[in-house]
Amino acid sequence: ESAGRLGLDIGKIRRIILTHTHLDHIGCVPEILEWVPDTELWMHETEAELLEQGDDRTVFGMQAFRDMCEAQFRLPPGNFKVSVGRKLKDRESLDLGGASWGVIHIPGHSPGCIALYNERERILIPGDVIYADEAVGRFDLQGADPEAHKASLHKLGELAVDMLLPGHGQVMEKVPPGYIEETAGQWEPYIK
Repeated sequence: ESAGRLGLDIGKIRRIILTHTHLDHIGCVPEILEWVPDTELWMHETEAELLEQGDDRTVFGMQAFRDMCEAQFRLPPGNFKVSVGRKLKDRESLDLGGASWGVIHIPGHSPGCIALYNERERILIPGDVIYADEAVGRFDLQGADPEAHKASLHKLGELAVDMLLPGHGQVMEKVPPGYIEETAGQWEPYIK
């Protein structure tokens, strides 16, 4: 309904690419797949395999949050057991809308977290690993790995990025040189 109010035709959705499978990113995917059954779901192979087996611990991150969501939103157990159309791998290249996007596996926030990077346009979609306000994503939920999170931040810091499209918050249209590496450095003492 919300998409319709924005003038978007959800019937034209062909694929959904998830940077990771936390609830705030995958929440309405089961409904979209119900409404548009030919839509393919793409995500990193690590989290794809978990969801296909019915293991949704990464979706909720912690038991208390699962209990609250199931009660408040009436989510049935097994709601996120889905079929994944394409299991993405690190360094895979995707042709989307005539543009080439590289898949970068950046575990830490979740085990199968990915970024999408358009090297030509220098655009980075980092999911929840880093934001445009000198913040980084959580590293204390189910499947998170603080050391991997640090390494992933430094991996992203090696990229030439002009535009940052994070999973939450504002878009950064003019990324200052060194922004990602500086943000990683600020957070490094706290990521344990």
